[in-house]
Amino acid sequence: MNLPPMLGADTEVACVGGRMVRYANLDNAASTPVMADVWDAVEAFVPWYSSVHRGSGFKSQVATAEFEGAREDVAAFVGARPTDEVVFVRNTTEAINVLAAALPAGTRVLSTMVEHHANMLPWRRHDVRLLPPASTAEALVDAAEAALLGGRIDLVAVTGASNVTGELVPVTELATLAHRHGAQLFVDAAQLAPHRPIDMARSGIDLLALSGHKLYAPFGSGALVGRVPAAGEPLLAGGGAIRLVTLDDVIWADAPDRYEAGSPNVIGVVALAAACRALTALGMDAVEAHERSLAVRLWTGLSGVPGLEQLTLWPRGTVDRVGVATFNLAGYRDPLLAAILSAEHAIGVRHGCFCAHPLMTHLLAVPEAESRRLHAELRAGRHPQLPGAVRASLGLGTTADDVDRLVRALHEIARHGPRSEYVHVPERDEYRPAEAGRFAA
Repeated sequence: MNLPPMLGADTEVACVGGRMVRYANLDNAASTPVMADVWDAVEAFVPWYSSVHRGSGFKSQVATAEFEGAREDVAAFVGARPTDEVVFVRNTTEAINVLAAALPAGTRVLSTMVEHHANMLPWRRHDVRLLPPASTAEALVDAAEAALLGGRIDLVAVTGASNVTGELVPVTELATLAHRHGAQLFVDAAQLAPHRPIDMARSGIDLLALSGHKLYAPFGSGALVGRVPAAGEPLLAGGGAIRLVTLDDVIWADAPDRYEAGSPNVIGVVALAAACRALTALGMDAVEAHERSLAVRLWTGLSGVPGLEQLTLWPRGTVDRVGVATFNLAGYRDPLLAAILSAEHAIGVRHGCFCAHPLMTHLLAVPEAESRRLHAELRAGRHPQLPGAVRASLGLGTTADDVDRLVRALHEIARHGPRSEYVHVPERDEYRPAEAGRFAA
């Protein structure tokens, strides 16, 4: 398989002692690098950039055609139905907020406690019920069915793949259940779209959100796909979202314009469309196969590191997972371990709770009393040391050497400790090498 090149893949960074080492990016779940094909598309479009919609100039017409054509590329990438709309937004978070605002007052939403905050907080404007963490995927489906039988639910909102554990949620089964009981299914596909084929029509997904910065197009654009309701005023009010404004009334435009107020991020949309085309041409089945082999290599390697514990919600081997590994190493707080990996091994990972505090509290078995103490400390304006973990996440730019380097580094740290001393920065709960000058404050 010929993988598409990524910008910055050969970048070297300084490690403690002054060594220059090729950077190993294992933080793809947060944001992916720029695919070369995407950069080429952006460079080709930039000379033609202009305002879109209602512009009579030639460049404006070219830009409008690119912008509107991008909807077809995104729709094809996720297998949308012909009647689905593609609304361009900044990212998945904005997409979910747009959808939450578009739903009628009193909408009843069923979700779970293991969601990313982006797929949790926006629903609080409605009547939301959160299912507790399920012990298996089958238990999740059973709990959802019981909730749907127990009262009216209008929308079931779940993540497609966990950004913490990588586990895939059985969306097809949940869609069937939701439809049987008169509800729709929304999927947060931020972590699913870069790693697995999506077919909204075949799987029964009614609404879906994704982000360009997870999809090798980090230019500030994402999409909400589906038949978006128009029950109330849109999240953003302004030019482009209306048909007519008077001093005491407004007639809103139809979707997608209704949800795209203001001058849009045309370049970001061009980049997102280019990523969708490139991944479609590459074949998401091929992407899945490539990443799966690296993921198995990662999980297997980590299992042999002394004192390392991998965090999963469901028993390993019972469900499919994308290439994510979240773990802790005995004797090291997560910010310290992440700092050592960066400063001594040029490995970029993420640490903390990954915008999924309830899930991490569950996975780490944080006692209720400790949770209350931390809450009180934060409310008081103090800076307590929060529980967390380290996450390594794979992408198309990841190599076997990147995975092996992480495993070797963790073996070295577990057996011999860090090579350098580190200073704790309490107000940010970060660790920095004591070596003067490596990181400026």
